[in-house]
Amino acid sequence: MGLMSAKEYKESLRDGRTVYLEGQKIEDVTAHPTLRVCMETAAIDYEMAEMPEYRELAVVAHPKTGELISRYYYNPRDSEDLLKRHELMVAATALGGGVIPFSHDVGADAMNAVNVTANMMGKEEYVQRAESYRRYLQNNDLSIACAMTDVKGDRALRPSSSNQGHPDYYVRVVDKNDKGIVVRGAKAHITAAAYSNEMFVIPCRNMSEEDKDYAVAFAIPADTKGVTQICHPVMTRLSSLDFPVEVPVRAHTDSLVVFDDVSVPWDRVFLCGEWQFAMPLVYNFAYLHRHTAASYRIPMSEALLGAAQAMAEYNGIETAPHVREKITDLVIYVDTLKSLARASCVDYVTHSGVLIPNPVISNTAKYHFAERVHDCVKAVEDIAGGLLITAPTYKDYQNPDTGKYIEKYLGGAAGISAEHRLRMLQLLRRLLGLETEVTAVHAEGSLQAQRMTIYFESLPEIDKCKKAVERAAGINR
Repeated sequence: MGLMSAKEYKESLRDGRTVYLEGQKIEDVTAHPTLRVCMETAAIDYEMAEMPEYRELAVVAHPKTGELISRYYYNPRDSEDLLKRHELMVAATALGGGVIPFSHDVGADAMNAVNVTANMMGKEEYVQRAESYRRYLQNNDLSIACAMTDVKGDRALRPSSSNQGHPDYYVRVVDKNDKGIVVRGAKAHITAAAYSNEMFVIPCRNMSEEDKDYAVAFAIPADTKGVTQICHPVMTRLSSLDFPVEVPVRAHTDSLVVFDDVSVPWDRVFLCGEWQFAMPLVYNFAYLHRHTAASYRIPMSEALLGAAQAMAEYNGIETAPHVREKITDLVIYVDTLKSLARASCVDYVTHSGVLIPNPVISNTAKYHFAERVHDCVKAVEDIAGGLLITAPTYKDYQNPDTGKYIEKYLGGAAGISAEHRLRMLQLLRRLLGLETEVTAVHAEGSLQAQRMTIYFESLPEIDKCKKAVERAAGINR
């Protein structure tokens, strides 16, 4: 089959999956007004494969069959392949108005992590299963979410601790038979799962031998019996109080995914009790996913920069020294992120036969945008001014009794109408929402997780630098 069209992707979601939103069971995720917007956002990946200007980025010929497949499911062979995947994610996020489609990218990170971990283990059945599943995704072009974060319960306790309220705060194997395994538990914050074809499920932490039942990784269709998704509400349409815009609203929802004694066939199991490899799988996913994060954050950061400059000009303060300093800081923020994301592709490493972006540089890129995002938001808010939260609505602007006052008193610098200022402020309220800062910090792992990875991955380089200065100081040990 090779590639799915955007239409085929949407049709494939009518499979009877169990999804709840706002207290209601959703019979058809493609017809629900909120989930339909999320689905349309995910469909951007499929649309790009049909658009001549993006086709070379979105698809690539399979090296053995020559069949066109999604670039996300292609195994990179050099830095150029990694850079093209990076450019694909940047372009897709830009098309989504700063929202990444999420139909292939994160699942592909999980798939590659499973491939790397299987090769590390040297367990031939896992290696074959991983490769077989990659071919399955390539041949069918399925969308796939990654379910990693367990709900955890008491985070100070291990998954198997008897002091946990119950044993299912982490997804675990509760039975095995000749057909496969049975799993129970829940995963939280799973983006786009409600409108993905498949789900990769992987551990989220290190395990001890006592935790071996929790050391499990597998892939299942989203409509598998026993899987229930509970989505959180998201803003998917402008209200009547907002200025209408031609650009469609893009959004994603995240699911609490419950696995209520779900059966998984052996050919879709990639880890089952090998507790020593739970943490390597987590790390291998983090290496890849943090580069993905750095890529999709570029258009989002560019939007902050553009909006800050626009508001500075609209408010007539673009030449003020302190405003120029803030704009310059934003430029440094954006360009550093772009340079780090590209450098991680150029200076790639090979892990167990799979090319991946440089882990230290990828984690540095993720840490850079997450650690400094609050400063950037603060700078933009300062430039925008108090009208950011006190501006009248579109309804007030339309009302002839109040609109004349709004037009007279809320205009900006020469040539800047009140409408233009209010429209830009409206956009900024969406760009600067709480979700922007929370997601930057917590998605793809905490700031401390990036610092730990950077440190441990850099130990050889740190030792090399230490030995160099010892030689320079005449110290021989």
